Amino acid sequence: MAYLCELDTGQRVYLDNQGTQTVVTTSSSQPGQQQQASSSVGTGVWTVPPEAYRTGGGAVFKITTAQGAYFIQIQGNSASMMVGAPSLAGAQQMQVQQTASMPSPPLQPMQPMQPMQPMEPMQSSPSMQPMQPMQPMKMGNMEMNMNPMQMRMGNMEMQMGSAAAANSSQPSGTRKFCGQCGTKVDPGDRFCANCGHALG
Repeated sequence: MAYLCELDTGQRVYLDNQGTQTVVTTSSSQPGQQQQASSSVGTGVWTVPPEAYRTGGGAVFKITTAQGAYFIQIQGNSASMMVGAPSLAGAQQMQVQQTASMPSPPLQPMQPMQPMQPMEPMQSSPSMQPMQPMQPMKMGNMEMNMNPMQMRMGNMEMQMGSAAAANSSQPSGTRKFCGQCGTKVDPGDRFCANCGHALG
């Protein structure tokens, strides 16, 4: 069972006998702040409740055990064991009462949370390059285009799609491409304007 003594300065002193140790806790409250300190001294098991005395230098607590009497001096928030018995002739005895529990240690203030670092902007992926149109495929004297669908081999030519419909009015056998280099030629041309190949 712990004991509590109220000092005139707004300070409380708690004493508790835990095994052979005497735990002394001082607690003082002021506007906006609270201070608390605790210390332990080896005294042995108490035989009577502690006694408290007010002195010119603070407060003195007498702890009586089977091994003898011990004196603990309180100055401010510090408690210390006194060497020898002090003179308590002019000291005023203070009331010491039982208390249900010792004060819990003060909670440490929480550290403020650190702000989150901004995320790095996502790197934009390189834009896809448009597909290059397919180059005409050539094998020997055969050439084939995909758009529009055309195929030439020597002086033979085949077309599919709108280009074939547009050219259907022209007489068959009219040469529209140079058989040497594949350059487009007009029906009235006699020589290829690109390579000079004789047409017809």
